[in-house]
Amino acid sequence: MQLIKPVDPVPDALEPPAMVDEANNRPLTVTPAAAARVRELLTLKGKPDGALRLRIVSGGCSGKEYQMDLVEGAGPMDRMFAVDGAVVLVDFRSLVFLMNCTLDFTADLFGAQFTVHNPNAKHTCSCGTSFTV
Repeated sequence: MQLIKPVDPVPDALEPPAMVDEANNRPLTVTPAAAARVRELLTLKGKPDGALRLRIVSGGCSGKEYQMDLVEGAGPMDRMFAVDGAVVLVDFRSLVFLMNCTLDFTADLFGAQFTVHNPNAKHTCSCGTSFTV
């Protein structure tokens, strides 16, 4: 896995408090497997210049859940992470919950899925997409 630095910094005035100490907090790690799947999905959907948006929304059994969408471009409050030709976008509200997380993609005989390994989660639901911080 490689550490991904934001490629499009946002002005300091918009930095959330959780981003102050980046020396000890990695914003987000995207595995090569996840990057490859993002590229593949964007190509299949006819959006080769698009990105995967990863965000946290209220909902699920535990209060918060992950949501992923393929999008055309970044919004004004997005942090952009690029690895191996794939772009992952995270808005600032979600980034607070995704500090030190890893986005991975796995495939086996039972199926294939993106997985977020979140060390900030205090409790996760058996569904695998809902968590509490």
